[in-house]
Amino acid sequence: MRCADGWAPDEYRKTAMTTTEDPTAKNRAEDRAERAERMARDGAQAMADHKAQIRAVDDRTQRLRAMRLAKEAEVAAQAPEPAAPKPKRKRTVKA
Repeated sequence: MRCADGWAPDEYRKTAMTTTEDPTAKNRAEDRAERAERMARDGAQAMADHKAQIRAVDDRTQRLRAMRLAKEAEVAAQAPEPAAPKPKRKRTVKA
């Protein structure tokens, strides 16, 4: 039974529970808090994994660069010295 404005009469309103008394609201709030904590932990773990992967790539890149430079230096040391270039002759223009 409702009044003309859509609200229930006073006797019905008195028996209705408010959200602070509602046990399911408390459970939902606890669930949201647990989910937020879990997501924060998962996010921190994901960031740590991401940074570890970046460090691994950087370490591998440095190691490979050092190996490449050492190999290039070895090849350069074994290569014969290039001969000095011949001086260019100047062309004379005949008139």
